[in-house]
Amino acid sequence: MSLAGRVALVTGGGRGIGGAIALALAEDGADVAVNYRRDEAAAKETVAAIEALGRRARSYQASVESFDEDRAMVDGILEDFGQIDILVNNAGIASRGNSVLDTDPAELERVVRIHALAPHHLCQLVLPRMRQQPRGDIVMISSTATLGHGANGAPYNMGKAAMEALAYTLAKEERPNGIRVNIVAPGLVETEMGRRLMKATAGVDDLRKLDAIMPFGRVCQPEDVANAVRFLVSERAAYLTGEKVNVHGGGQT
Repeated sequence: MSLAGRVALVTGGGRGIGGAIALALAEDGADVAVNYRRDEAAAKETVAAIEALGRRARSYQASVESFDEDRAMVDGILEDFGQIDILVNNAGIASRGNSVLDTDPAELERVVRIHALAPHHLCQLVLPRMRQQPRGDIVMISSTATLGHGANGAPYNMGKAAMEALAYTLAKEERPNGIRVNIVAPGLVETEMGRRLMKATAGVDDLRKLDAIMPFGRVCQPEDVANAVRFLVSERAAYLTGEKVNVHGGGQT
């Protein structure tokens, strides 16, 4: 599944799921632009790990919900690497677990901006150059939250649902240009966000305690999500676009 000669931009790529995706794509031969918002140290660690694999990598600071910051980042990547062949819209935040009645309008706007408007901004910015490449790939990292739309999570549910709507629309628009657009939707994953979520909602501070009740006897790992992404952007998935892969062990929502 060689990605040699291709350049990937992974948003929120310094740690967690994004970090695992960045490393997986580098392992398959891609050079990687690692976006981060605040954790510069983690992004630099991921860049160093990619470089240790013999690939090129650089980190780029940008708050993805800002079109101006996205534009500056994409311009910088194109100047440094000359192309963007793969875009992984991974950056995201959790909502605060309130009912619709109790949700702060500012929270709603920010969560939807990050999960829905930011991917739209970035797709719009990378498409002109991506269309010039032999192949382009855009992967949206959504969530199995869109399967159940559970209570007390309207901002997150709305943001991810809008992201998926963007993906399905874009897949139709860009198929004539050789660009595949797909969705990867994890359930609970062992990341900092996953740990915070389970501590807040279930009082569980060690996700390993959940292994016995999870599919295949373990909590989903970032690498499980990364493996789905690396498949979708490879030649083995050359005939796939507009698809959604739920990485939830066959039923975990």
